[in-house]
Amino acid sequence: MEKLNELIKLSKCGIYLNINTHRDSYETVEQYFEDIIRKEDFEDIPSDLLDKMKELDTIIELQFYPDSPVGFYTVYHYDLESAIDIALETIK
Repeated sequence: MEKLNELIKLSKCGIYLNINTHRDSYETVEQYFEDIIRKEDFEDIPSDLLDKMKELDTIIELQFYPDSPVGFYTVYHYDLESAIDIALETIK
């Protein structure tokens, strides 16, 4: 919780956390990233990370707006704490 609070303090605008939304529509991890909105994100995810998300059937999606309501970053992972760590590295 401490790291999440740090991310909240460092972000000037919203932070959005989605966990396993692919399951809401009975999609696989791969099907979720085939959506037109996420297709570009899919190409940027390292294959070992994607393989682990598939294996665990888990998608952590952390979107944050560090400077303004216009520019944002999205982190995908299978582990929440790791996603927050990456977001903190990015924002610093």
